[in-house]
Amino acid sequence: MTTYPAIDAASVTRRLQHPGRNIRMVLDTDTFNEIDDQFAVTYALTSPDSVTVEALYAAPFFNELSTGPADGMEKSYQEILKILPLLGKEDVPVYRGSTSYLPKEGGYVESEAARNLVERALASDLEDPLYVVAIGAITNVASAILMEPSIVDRIVIVWLGGHAFSWPDTREFNLYQDVPAARVVLDCGAPVVLVPCMGVASHLHTSLSEIRDYVLDVGPIGEYLHETYKNCAKDHFGYTRVIWDISTIAWLVQPDWAPSHLAPSPRISDDGRWIQDPTRHPIRCVYYLHRDAIFKDLFRKIGARPE
Repeated sequence: MTTYPAIDAASVTRRLQHPGRNIRMVLDTDTFNEIDDQFAVTYALTSPDSVTVEALYAAPFFNELSTGPADGMEKSYQEILKILPLLGKEDVPVYRGSTSYLPKEGGYVESEAARNLVERALASDLEDPLYVVAIGAITNVASAILMEPSIVDRIVIVWLGGHAFSWPDTREFNLYQDVPAARVVLDCGAPVVLVPCMGVASHLHTSLSEIRDYVLDVGPIGEYLHETYKNCAKDHFGYTRVIWDISTIAWLVQPDWAPSHLAPSPRISDDGRWIQDPTRHPIRCVYYLHRDAIFKDLFRKIGARPE
C-alpha cells in the first residue's frame, strides 16, 4: 500500500489559494479525443502573463476515435506536435504518456510523461509548486504520484474531471476511463482544484458563428481551430458545442471567472457516484464559470486583440 507524505490541512488550504502570480505548469491532454483540447492548449500557450507552460503530456483515451488507450495517447501526441508550429511554440517539450490505464490490482504505468512530471516536481521549490493541469484521464499524473509519492508536497493538480457534486452520477469520460487513477489523485492528499464537467464546465458553449467571427482570420492557428470546429458537426444551424477544457486554464488566468469553494475530497463509488466524507482533506471545487469573460479572453489572445 502506498504511503503518502502527511500534509497538514492548513498547508493544503494555503496551496489551494490562487497564488496571484505567474504559474509554472505542465498540461496533460488527450488532445485528439475532442476539439476542446486544442483550444485549451492554445489558451495556455497564449497566456504567458499568467502561466508558463513547461511541458505538454499526451494522455490516453479509448473511444470511437481510437483502437485503445495506447492508440489514443499516440494520436494525442501527434496532435500536439501539429498544433505547436501553428502557434510558433515548437520549443515546448512534448512527452508520450501512458499506453494503458492503471491496473486495478495496483501499480503505475511507466511513461515518459510520468517520469518527466516526477523530475519537474522534485526540482520544484516547496514555495513554488508545479501546477499539473489535466484535461483527460488522469493516468499519467496518478502514475507519477505512485512512482514518487513525495511529489504530492510539490504540486497542485488542476483537473477537469467528474460531474458536479449535485449531479446524479460522476460517470464522466475523464474520470470513468480510469477510476483507480482518479482515486489516487483524490486520496493522496495533494492540493487539487477540481473543475466538474456537467453542471459547471458544461456552461462553456460556443458556436461556429463565433469561431468564424473571432478566430478564423487570425493566422494558422485560427484557421486550424475553425476547421476543427466546423468539422465537428454536419449541421451547425442553432448548434453550439461545449469547449470545457479551457475552464482549467481560465481558473489559472483569473480565478474570479471560476468561483470555487473548499470541500472535503470525495471518494468514488464502484458504480460511479461521489461519496462525501467530511473527515477527508480539503480540495477546491469550482462551482460556476463566467462564460462570456472566459471566451472574450480566449478570443482576444488568439487574435492578439487589445483589451
